[in-house]
Amino acid sequence: MFKILIVEDDIQLVRLLEKHLHKFNFDTKSIENFETVKAQFEQYDPHLVLLDVNLPKFDGYYWCRQIRTISTCPILFISARDSKMDQVMALENGADDYITKPFDYEIVTAKINSQLRRAYGPYAHSNNERLVNVSGLKLDLERLLLSLGDQTIDLSLTEAKILDELMNKAEKVVSRDRLLEKIWDDQAFVDDNTLNVYVTRVRKKLALLQIHDAIETIRGQGYRFTTNWETKK
Repeated sequence: MFKILIVEDDIQLVRLLEKHLHKFNFDTKSIENFETVKAQFEQYDPHLVLLDVNLPKFDGYYWCRQIRTISTCPILFISARDSKMDQVMALENGADDYITKPFDYEIVTAKINSQLRRAYGPYAHSNNERLVNVSGLKLDLERLLLSLGDQTIDLSLTEAKILDELMNKAEKVVSRDRLLEKIWDDQAFVDDNTLNVYVTRVRKKLALLQIHDAIETIRGQGYRFTTNWETKK
C-alpha cells in the first residue's frame, strides 16, 4: 500500500483528499504540527508528498527543500497560487509537479499514480539496474547519483531521467517532445516551460562537477549532450 503525506492546513480539503485517496487504497497521513514537517516525514516515510505553498510558520518551498535533503520521493504541490513564477519556484526547490486549486480529484489521482509509476513501477525498476557512463561522467540510476572522478552529487528522479535520455544519445539531438514523453505520462497537463526549468536544473548540477556547456540547446529541435566538454574550475 502506497503512503501519501498531505501537508495542507485547510482541514476540510485534507479530509476530502483523504476520503478520495482511501477509495483507491492509499494510506494517508496529514500534518497537524507545521513546525515539525521534516520530522513527521521521516517518521511516516511516505512514497509521495502532497504539499501546499501557503503554510503556517514556513512555506511549502522551505519544506520541499528540507525533504529533498533526505529523500527523492515524488513531491506534488497543490496550491491556489497559479502564477508561472510560483510553479517555477516549486520546481526549482525540488518539486516534481504543480497542481492549482481548485482541482479535479480525478486529475490529482492520475498525477499521483503517474509519479508512483515513475518512481516505483516496473519501468523505474528496470532503469535502476543500469549505469550510464559517458566520457567518465557516471550516472547511477539506482542511487540517483552523478559522479565524475571522486566528486559525486545527488539528483532528483526527474533530473536523472533527463540525463539518462541525453547521455544515452550523446552527440545526437533529443527532441523536446521525446524528453517530455520520457518524463511525463500525460503531456496535456504540463506547461512547456517546465522542461526548460528542469534542463536548467540539470545544467546547474553538471556545473557542480565543473562541467559546463555539455548540454547544447538546438533551436527549434531540442537538446544535445556533447562529449567534448572540459571541466572548468
